[in-house]
Amino acid sequence: MEFRQLEIFRALAAELNFTRAAARAHCVQSNVTTQIRLLEEEMGVQLFDRLGRSVRLTEAGKRFQPYAERVLNLAEEAKQAAAGHEEPSGTLTISAADTVLTYRLPGFLHAFQRQYPQVELIFQPLMSMRLLDSLRTGEIDAAFVIDNPVSEPSLEARTLFFEPMDLIAHPSHPLSSRKTVKAADLRTQTLLLTEPGCGYRLLLERALARERIVPSSVVGFSNLEAIKQCVTLGMGIGFLPRVVVQSEVRENKLGLLPWHGTEMSMVTSLVWHKDKWISPAFAAFLRLVDSMLQPKQRATA
Repeated sequence: MEFRQLEIFRALAAELNFTRAAARAHCVQSNVTTQIRLLEEEMGVQLFDRLGRSVRLTEAGKRFQPYAERVLNLAEEAKQAAAGHEEPSGTLTISAADTVLTYRLPGFLHAFQRQYPQVELIFQPLMSMRLLDSLRTGEIDAAFVIDNPVSEPSLEARTLFFEPMDLIAHPSHPLSSRKTVKAADLRTQTLLLTEPGCGYRLLLERALARERIVPSSVVGFSNLEAIKQCVTLGMGIGFLPRVVVQSEVRENKLGLLPWHGTEMSMVTSLVWHKDKWISPAFAAFLRLVDSMLQPKQRATA
């Protein structure tokens, strides 16, 4: 088993496409095919299913993936440790949920690239539900997530922001003039929510379920901006993190409904694998995360 084979395996596991994997691994497509075949022969198992143009990891491939990542990461750590570079350098692969990327990270990413130009910061957008899996397999180095506090033995989590969640409506909506809005008030309303399974939506659904409330109409969206636009047109009531809507609230395009019920909030956390080596580049990344957070912004238990 050669490091080059593991690098090609990593590329194909990430891309699930031979052409894109070849580009990612800086080789020709035939070399990807050959090296994967040799690796599978040596392992004695099939690592990928090839169904026409579709490529998928087999169960054996999924079990092998974290070990391949660990070997490659360890080799990179050994290389950097032997070089003894004091100036942070190398590559960091970071991901984040859409909300964090849009409303929390632009200034941070710009500052990091300016202060540490020798570190190649690769940003890899992933669906929220894939972030933790990508950390477990080593596909990414760290992720910014907005959800309930992360509590998993294999992961380290640094809580960054307390994220209040708000019900929003057009300022002229009948519920906007209420002193309080309860779960029962939402029974006959059209709710404009994120997709099923999203943490935001689950939080509201659980709050309503505790009161045995089933909304008469729910519309799901994959895009937060689409929810805001539809709410500003008076099409229904939305439920989003306050950081997402605060600009429109200041401009009186949206109104916050005075929710009276179980507190609904989440946290933004930086998460990484507990076995990850804290390289000079990652240490610099963590320091800048801390320095750009004001004490009043930090989440509390």
